Amino acid sequence: MKTLYLVRHAKSSWDHSGLSDEERPLLPKGMERSRRVIEFLKKRGVRPDLILSSPAVRALETARLFAVGLDYPEKDIVVDRKIYDGYYDRLLDLIYETQNAIGSLMIFGHNPTITNLANLFLHPGIDELSTSSVVAIRFDTRQWEEIPNAKSRQLFIVSPKMLK
Repeated sequence: MKTLYLVRHAKSSWDHSGLSDEERPLLPKGMERSRRVIEFLKKRGVRPDLILSSPAVRALETARLFAVGLDYPEKDIVVDRKIYDGYYDRLLDLIYETQNAIGSLMIFGHNPTITNLANLFLHPGIDELSTSSVVAIRFDTRQWEEIPNAKSRQLFIVSPKMLK
């Protein structure tokens, strides 16, 4: 079995006109909303074997929050530019290339890419994954490269609004 967690970064700030899109930081409100989702994940026993993140500040800060909350070593977060570039087929390549010893993979990225990727495996699909939300999908396979043909099931979709 392989489990994929797709996470949209937390709410970020648009208040810094001098910063590039990639440099935008999280808002305190975004951090707080992420903490609610992290508590939900902890209660469900979620412990990712590997965390991949976009290099964008808002995604990497979100990944770090989740890593700390889920007892995953921050230093082991793998940052990959392909996650920021906006093409879900590049994320698929990252997933397929994941070592098969990894049972659960958590990816921190951006919309619309994260939603589009989730919709490849969700039936019915979702309109848009909100900030700090997580989609969890389990695949009945032992190899990441086989997930397109594997039987899959949605474990959950959780958003901060669901956890008030």
